[in-house]
Parts: sequence; structure tokens; C-alpha cells
Amino acid sequence: MRRLFAILITFCLALPAGAQSLIRDGDIEHALGQLARPVLRAAGLPADQIKVLVIQDSRMNAFVIDRAHIFIHSGLLLRLTRPEQLQAVLAHEAAHIANGHLTRRLDNIRTAGSVAAIGAGLALAAAASGVDGKAAIGVALGIGSSAQRRLFGHTRAEESAADAAALRYMRASGVDLAGYVEVLALFKNQELLMAERADPYTLTHPLSRDRLRAIEAQGAGVTPTPSAPEAAYWFARAKGKLQAFTQAPSATLRLTGRAWGTDEVTLLRQAVAWHRTPDAARAREAIDRAIALRPDDPYLHDLKGQILLEGRAAPAAVAAFARAAQLAPQDAQVLAGLGRAQLVAGKPAAAVATLERAMTRDASNPPALRDLATAYAQLNRPGEASLVTAERYLLLGRPKDARINAERASGLLPRGSAAWLRAQDALSAAEIQIKRQPRR
Repeated sequence: MRRLFAILITFCLALPAGAQSLIRDGDIEHALGQLARPVLRAAGLPADQIKVLVIQDSRMNAFVIDRAHIFIHSGLLLRLTRPEQLQAVLAHEAAHIANGHLTRRLDNIRTAGSVAAIGAGLALAAAASGVDGKAAIGVALGIGSSAQRRLFGHTRAEESAADAAALRYMRASGVDLAGYVEVLALFKNQELLMAERADPYTLTHPLSRDRLRAIEAQGAGVTPTPSAPEAAYWFARAKGKLQAFTQAPSATLRLTGRAWGTDEVTLLRQAVAWHRTPDAARAREAIDRAIALRPDDPYLHDLKGQILLEGRAAPAAVAAFARAAQLAPQDAQVLAGLGRAQLVAGKPAAAVATLERAMTRDASNPPALRDLATAYAQLNRPGEASLVTAERYLLLGRPKDARINAERASGLLPRGSAAWLRAQDALSAAEIQIKRQPRR
């Protein structure tokens, strides 16, 4: 793992909140995937093909825009207190996918009068796509609050249907139904707030008294039960790591205590806190203690690699990242970390090989593209360096810079080669973005 906030793409989602970003962290995404798996399977959806991604935003919201991704705001994840609450949110969003509610949403995207609405939908899907590199190119456009509601919003009828389906999924997967009632209690009073103060969940997932009564009736008499150990573990891991990177280190250490933890989640949080303090020696001791408890966990080795690399111990970082990549050879973010460490350690050829593997699995990582361009340049491969630089600028919403680099790549690469064709795609995407940019 590089930094927790490896910004893939920025986009304005709603209200005057400014730019937001996806939070990409293989550890957190793996934990959320484990929590989502039972409810996705109950919904008849391919659990291995749907990623749960976190958006850096303190407000509470969750939404879907395609059949491959569920987006959840960091503010909502940090407000939840039990895994069943998170699974209720995931079951509800899964219901929108399984019930075909995205068909209307896709129609909204196709017919939207706002180019920004189209761009936001494509940007989110492209930024999260690890299947087709070309899908990750070209769309980082803003979206206003009214466009967001049209794009992400559901009708009350859809919400009621999603509620009923989500409760079925939770029953089928053995998830405590009380979690659903508890989540809606968080939003019960939101619709009473002024629009500019309300969390976007209430704007995109409208509540009603009838809907609340129906859910509360189904949950009547349901007493919260202890969380399943596995669900409790993955929830603690995802939330704990997110807290450790977003809260002040002193706050994390107050919560965990300064004595060494006895479980790997506590030690992971302490490692992050000491790393951010910074206290390299304690950070390394904490992560080594965590690895001793869970030696085959790739994401603990990945975090150790980050701590070492940012502590200017590049050779040791390469070894840590290499172990992580050995344990998780398909994880693009782990591979990107290894590639960066190899580059810093003065091994550009190895970095190119590793980063190219990473990009075949997820072509939407600007920091990895930056590292790959640097490695190409060090190996005197300027055409490829310009190409991936163009692709990075497209992801970052800088089409004019992308066009300059795509034109340079077109002149340097062998005409008709696969790389040259990618440069033409980047050039076309840059021209489209430039035309869509608002005139000043």
C-alpha cells in the first residue's frame, strides 16, 4: 500500500463540498468485500465481481451506478458501530442492482441534459475499473447537486422494494435484522434538516413514514445479537484502519493505548499512528508484532512496505512489498507498491515489469502511472513515458496536458503498434474532455 489516499480521480459530487476522491486501499477493500460477500450471494449477484469502494467524504451516503461497484462514504463507515449495520447498507445497495433499478439510472445518464451528470457517472465507473484499461481513460467532470439527485436518486417505490429485498438477503445470509433498523435510525431525522445540511443519503434514498413503519414492523421484537466473529473482525479491520489514517495519531493511541496490542487489528492501528507521529522504530515494531500474529496476511506486509519506504529504507521496503505481492499476486495496489519501492531502490527495469502487471489489473491509478512514466524515462523509453503520462493526466481531469503528452507519444512510438494505438485513444479522449469543459 502506498499512502492510504491514493487519489484516483477527483469529482464534485454535491453541495459546496469541493473535490472528493476515492480512497484506495487494498486492505480496506478486501475487508469490505468479505462483509459484502454473504449478502451479495443471497441477492444472486457475483460476489467476486462487485467491489465496495470508499469515497472520502464526511457525510453519510452510499450508492451504486453500475453492476460492478458499491460506493460508500467514509463518513458513513465511521459512523456505523456494528458489522450488521454495514451489511444492511450493502444489502440495500445490492437490492438496487438485483432489482434492475439501475436501468432507469442508466437511462438518466443517457438522456441527461447535463454533460456533468454523464461525466460523473462514467468517471466513477472508470476510476474503479480494473478490467479494461481504456475504460479508465478520459472522464473527470464535475456534477452539481441537482444533477447528482437525478443521477443517483431512487423513487420511494424503489426504496421500499430495496428495503424488502435487503431484509430477505439479510435473513438468508444470517445477518442480524436489527442492523437494518439501526441504520435507518441514523437517517430518521435527516429529512427534517434544511436541504443544505442534510446528508445526501436522504436526498438520494428518500425516506417516508410508511417506509420506516414497514421496516420497523419487520424488525419489531428483534433483539440485536452478538456479531459473528468473522464479520466483527473484518468490520474492525476496515473501520480501524480508516480511523487510523484519518484521525490524529494521538486520538488513535488514546483509543488503543500505548501498550502493545494483543491482536493484529490493534497493532495495525498503532503502527499507522506511530508512523504518522512519526516514530519509525515504534511503527516498525508494531507492524512486526502484527505480522507475527498473522504471518501470511499480504496487507500487513504491504503496510510494512509503506512504513519502510516512507522511512527511506527502500531495499527493506522492496522485500516487504515482494512478500505482499507473493501472497496477493492479483492485487494491483500491492503490485503498485512493489513497483514504486523498486523504482526508489534504483531498479527501474524491475519497476517497469511490476508496474505493467499492476496496470493490466487496474489501469486507473495515477500514482502508479506516474511511477511507470518515471521508470520508462530512466530506461530511455520516452514514447511510453509520454503515453502513460497522457493517461494519468486524463484520469486527473487535465485534458490539455494529456493532449500534449499524447501528441508527443504519437510521434515517438512505432506507428500502428499497440502503444501507438493507445496514444490515439488518449488523444481522442483528451479532445472530448476539452470540448466538454465549460467555457470561461
